[in-house]
Amino acid sequence: MSHSPPPSPSAVPSPLPPPPPLSAVAARLRAAGCVFAEDEARLMLSAARTPGELAAMVERRADGLPLEHVLGWAEFCGLRIAVEPGVFVPRRRTGFLARRAAALAGRRRGAVVVDLCCGSGAVGAAVAAAVGGVELHASDIDPAAVRCARRNVASAGGRVYQGDLYAPLPAELRGRVDVLVANAPYVPTGEMGLLPAEAREHEPPSALDGGPDGLGVQRRVIEEAPRWLAPDGHLLVETGGHQAPRTAEAVARAGLVPRTAVCGELYATVVIGSPGGDGLRRD
Repeated sequence: MSHSPPPSPSAVPSPLPPPPPLSAVAARLRAAGCVFAEDEARLMLSAARTPGELAAMVERRADGLPLEHVLGWAEFCGLRIAVEPGVFVPRRRTGFLARRAAALAGRRRGAVVVDLCCGSGAVGAAVAAAVGGVELHASDIDPAAVRCARRNVASAGGRVYQGDLYAPLPAELRGRVDVLVANAPYVPTGEMGLLPAEAREHEPPSALDGGPDGLGVQRRVIEEAPRWLAPDGHLLVETGGHQAPRTAEAVARAGLVPRTAVCGELYATVVIGSPGGDGLRRD
């Protein structure tokens, strides 16, 4: 009776080396200056499929790439929002803007929601997830952001357009928008150098630089908003706390009644404009 020869050593795959322990990954990240090294290490260990992929992720993070770009997603309002390298990472404070927008969108069945300067589409996605059944549109000037946004709003049936503010939106939306939300850039040009390196080096300037006083893009959003809002629609604009009075002035000049909402815990400020002033009280 013949027997098959045993496989040669070269035919037996070598087992993959085990991933490094949490402590080793955290130590490497801590040495690179990551403040929340253990938390970040846990996320990378859970995301990496192989030890080689983990090593590459750790080195990219140690080189200064934002954690969200390393992972490929950012947590926002309980959602995992896809973010590619070079795309603006949604900030935790912007969850306040999303919640205020959702509260207003929830007043009307099938509300028409427009997310301007949408970046990854995080705000629009969060509003759609919180309310359901909204008609969602979004726009951004950056092609990489538009790619991400289309992924993030797909489950809500949202549509994303590439272009400058209102320019790429369908004309039939004029006068129909119930909630118009904008997280336009509001960092003054002269303060761009004060931003953390992660933002300065890895996010597009178009998502951060708001011009000499930080409000240049906001003013353009606000000035044209009344042409797009429904008769009882609302405009919501995230802004800096010290900039809120000037943002509110711009809203008033556009013929809307401004209200300001503030969340001290998140250091978040939102100015809401509406034809009749039926916005949100200061928190």
